[in-house]
Amino acid sequence: MPTTALLIVLAVVLLWLFNSVLILREYERAVIFRLGRLLEDAKGPGIILAFFPIDKAVRVSLRTITMDVPTQDVITQDNVSVKVNAVVYFRVVDSKRAIVEVENFLYATSQLAQTTLRSVLGEVPLDELLSEREKLNQRLQEILDQHTDPWGIKVSMVEIKGVDLPEVMQRAMARQAEAEREKRAKIIHAAGEYEASERLAEAAKNIAAEPVSLQLRYLQTLTEIGLERNSTIVFPLPIDMLSFFQEAMIKQKENAGS
Repeated sequence: MPTTALLIVLAVVLLWLFNSVLILREYERAVIFRLGRLLEDAKGPGIILAFFPIDKAVRVSLRTITMDVPTQDVITQDNVSVKVNAVVYFRVVDSKRAIVEVENFLYATSQLAQTTLRSVLGEVPLDELLSEREKLNQRLQEILDQHTDPWGIKVSMVEIKGVDLPEVMQRAMARQAEAEREKRAKIIHAAGEYEASERLAEAAKNIAAEPVSLQLRYLQTLTEIGLERNSTIVFPLPIDMLSFFQEAMIKQKENAGS
């Protein structure tokens, strides 16, 4: 009988020790409440003792947490209704405050991120929301970090993932983009025409200074046309050549008369 009692006591002690010993990983800390009172320092990592049932240990992870912010309906400053979602990266830097100062720091951070997203994006026009995301991400990160600091949480980054526009607005933006492309095309075409006219003007000046260059260009053009098969070319004599023959005939008549 005494042996049986001793075995029972030993089993109870072993069970108590089993429930009192905790093994914490490198990224974990334990906040200990002894008879409801918070101990000074969080414990871990490694092996710690939380004497059951007078101690209660709450595990807290110090790793960076990636939290998706659900899609929010946002009305921008210029009264455009859009759907926006985001992602928040944060981690616990003070495990005691994360447990004591707020009931559920994950839920609280999620709700704060949603309300902040609607509030900040509702203060900017649609063009700024689409073109200046980096600036808005920085602003969201600063606001969230400021409000979560009393909870022992550090918000390291906020990224706006997607902006869904209404169908009507998508069509309007497509028309605007098409008009911009046509505008750029016309500007480029006009610049090309202007540059070509300047080159033609310079060529005309050069040809006017050297009339022989016009004859060379004329012969070059005839050569290019002759490369095509089944083509008939009418080759007119240059006026200068006709003048040469006319002067030669006049001289011949004058010599014959004399």
